[in-house]
Amino acid sequence: MPKILIVEDDNFLRTVLERRLKKEGFEVITAVNGNEAFQKIIYELPDLVLLDIILPQKSGFVVLEEINKDPNLKSIPIFIISQLGQPEDIKKGIDLGAIEYIVKAKISLDELVQKIKDHFNKRASSSTG
Repeated sequence: MPKILIVEDDNFLRTVLERRLKKEGFEVITAVNGNEAFQKIIYELPDLVLLDIILPQKSGFVVLEEINKDPNLKSIPIFIISQLGQPEDIKKGIDLGAIEYIVKAKISLDELVQKIKDHFNKRASSSTG
C-alpha cells in the first residue's frame, strides 16, 4: 500500500483529501507546514508527496530545494498542489523537481485521485516491465 504525505495547511482540504485517499486504499500521513513536511519526508520516506507551496514556516519551494540537496530524498516523487498558477510558479516547481504541478482551482478531487492512481499504476507497470 503506497504511502502518501499530504502537505497542506488548509484543514478542510487536508482532511477531505486524507479521507478520500484512505478510502482508495492508500496509507496517508499529513503535515501542516514546511518544517513538519521536511521532517516527515526524512522519517517516513513516503512514496509520493502532495505539496502545497504557500505554507507556514517554510514554503513548498524551500522544501523542494531541501529535498533536492539530499540524495536519499531526491527520488521521492512530488506533486505540487497549489493555488499559485502563474507560469513562472509552475516552471519553478518543475525545475525544482516536481513531477506534476496541479493548480487547485483547475482540478476536481476525483481528477486528482485519478492522477495519483495513474502515477502508481505507471510506476508499477514500469517496474514489472
